[in-house]
Amino acid sequence: MAVVKPFRGLRPLPEKVGEVASPPYDVLNSDEARERAKDNPISFLHVIKPEIDFDPGVDPYTKKVYKKGGENLQNLINNGILVQDKSPSYYVYKLKMEGREQVGLVACASVEDYNNDRIKKHEFTRPKKEEDRLNHIDCLNAQTGPVFLTYRAEKQINNLISEAMNKKPVYDFTGDYDVQHTLYIVDNEELIKKIREAFNEIEALYVADGHHRSAAASRLQKIRKDNNPHHTGEEEYNYFLSVIFPHDQMHILDYNRIVKDIGGMSEQEFIGKVSEMFEVKEYNKNEPFKPQNVHEFGMYLSGTWFHLQAKEEIFDDSDPIDRLDVAILQNNILEKLLGITDPRNDERIDFVGGIRGLKELEKRVEKGDYKVAFSLYPTTIDQLLSVADAGEVMPPKSTWFEPKLCSGVVVHKLG
Repeated sequence: MAVVKPFRGLRPLPEKVGEVASPPYDVLNSDEARERAKDNPISFLHVIKPEIDFDPGVDPYTKKVYKKGGENLQNLINNGILVQDKSPSYYVYKLKMEGREQVGLVACASVEDYNNDRIKKHEFTRPKKEEDRLNHIDCLNAQTGPVFLTYRAEKQINNLISEAMNKKPVYDFTGDYDVQHTLYIVDNEELIKKIREAFNEIEALYVADGHHRSAAASRLQKIRKDNNPHHTGEEEYNYFLSVIFPHDQMHILDYNRIVKDIGGMSEQEFIGKVSEMFEVKEYNKNEPFKPQNVHEFGMYLSGTWFHLQAKEEIFDDSDPIDRLDVAILQNNILEKLLGITDPRNDERIDFVGGIRGLKELEKRVEKGDYKVAFSLYPTTIDQLLSVADAGEVMPPKSTWFEPKLCSGVVVHKLG
């Protein structure tokens, strides 16, 4: 069973939501966020990336920065920009991008479900990022960015969510990349009960995006539980903000790689080594190579795109991890040829989400900071569920979900 709890959301005034709502904290770097929010004092970027209110170069992981985020959140409340709902509710969040719709439930998921693996994971977290989210949530006493969860679609839940949208939305605005964001409030007690009971029948939820936020929520719950002699299990810190989508509505884009060097090899030598494991063909069209099938890769080197096809003997198609394209690339080129054994922490590699387009790979290489780029076919949602069900872990940066949820649309206060 999956516990999903209604809560008293802290939300912007309808006429302010477009100004408040922002991309998630990890989509923009500090400079991009600073530029984005410089003329908008109520942008939620001031809350989730408070380093933008300091001089460039400030350490974003210092206490004064987290404290500033808390002050900015409180200012939005004090100025009546954010208002907390009076009764616990669910919220239905609809995203529409390029004609595609996906509809999820905004709710509080259970930390205990996360701890007991009823909410399944597919990635390891990076300690520094996990610590950052822990400090941010703790200092603000609020969860400001939702964890993106999924579940195997159920007709009953689909019907209940559709019923919840038979009313006027509280928000309907356009965000980045012309994505339409629509939010409905579910405050009917009978419908709330039906939704809660329907999710009780769901065997498992899965973290799609937000492993650091969910891991931080788990750590914070333990800290507060240990420090609370009157702990009951019903405190808000026992739950974390989430938006829960059925698996058949999820859209995953490619998550591509760029590397600063080719391990001291000449280009000819490097291509020769790659050819031992992949069929390599020069791609002569005047456009980037975008893989159309699993086990196809693009490689951009010295102004030329190559089409790589993985040879069958370099991976085990029966293994849920080994057959992933991100694993094939990692095991056979990044690690074996380039010595990148820890892509989470190795500064020679960076990751570029598919929403930025393959021209971004060309730009980063041509600028000179990176030597080679690789384009990948997207990981599928079925692959993600299979890995999580097997209790396995994908290589880092295996999935890029799009469209992104906005931060600041609904906040979960912990007290």
